[in-house]
Amino acid sequence: MTNTLRIGRHVVGEGEPVYVIGEIGLNHNGDVDIAKRLIDVAAVAGVQAVKFQKRTPDISTPEHMKDVPRETPWGTMTYLEYRYRVEFEREQYAEIGAYADSRGLDWFASPWDEPAVDFLEEMDVVAHKIASASVTDTGLLRRVAATGKPVILSTGMSTIEQIDRAVEILGADRLLMLHATSTYPLPPEEANLLMLDTLKERYGVPVGYSGHEPGLQISIAAVAMGAVAVERHITLDRAMWGSDHAASLEPHGLMSLVRDIRIIGTARGDGVKRVFPGELAPLSKLRRVDG
Repeated sequence: MTNTLRIGRHVVGEGEPVYVIGEIGLNHNGDVDIAKRLIDVAAVAGVQAVKFQKRTPDISTPEHMKDVPRETPWGTMTYLEYRYRVEFEREQYAEIGAYADSRGLDWFASPWDEPAVDFLEEMDVVAHKIASASVTDTGLLRRVAATGKPVILSTGMSTIEQIDRAVEILGADRLLMLHATSTYPLPPEEANLLMLDTLKERYGVPVGYSGHEPGLQISIAAVAMGAVAVERHITLDRAMWGSDHAASLEPHGLMSLVRDIRIIGTARGDGVKRVFPGELAPLSKLRRVDG
């Protein structure tokens, strides 16, 4: 177990700058140009990484959902057809991966099934992200663990016993854990930020926060409470079509969040009491009795 780990270009953990992940997910709506524009938004805002999702739709789509009709910008189609419509394949991922790298960003994805892990390994991602929905998918966890790559584990919609089993499979040596509540959008009463301390004490690994709230306050509070990473969904426009856009940050919101995260990260300090240079003039002017 360790207080830090390396993901791509960055060391993540105690004493390091907060690792900010822009979750693009499926907010590209299957369009490479939109994905690139979101990468630009992330780079300008100053995040360190962008994250996507990778599925093999025939495997990862629940059987009871495959034939459910879905209204989309491309017409009415089954849910399975929709999943294929928005899924990037090798050529697209090679293009957006190279583009993210050119903008100085780490990039990786959440694999939703075992073949997706193999696909992402061929893309040479710097890490793998386990989505909250996949915490109990032991086959997927074992396939990810076998890669030897850093793993980012979200913990939403999961019991502590389920998280225990996931950590047992993944190991703790190269693990970044994210506290999360998988409610979209997240109400404050379900944020439960004290779980940051609970996870850190229980597993002895770096712990961050994955947020789905509409504003910035809860993510900022998480940093003030010691989160070493923050993941937020990002979009060009919350009014765009798609299930995650409404709970995402637009460009200005992302820039504000990163700005405030950096300020708070600096303001947290090191917990060692000292007299700072800026205090010397008030000290000489105001203190009457030396001690």
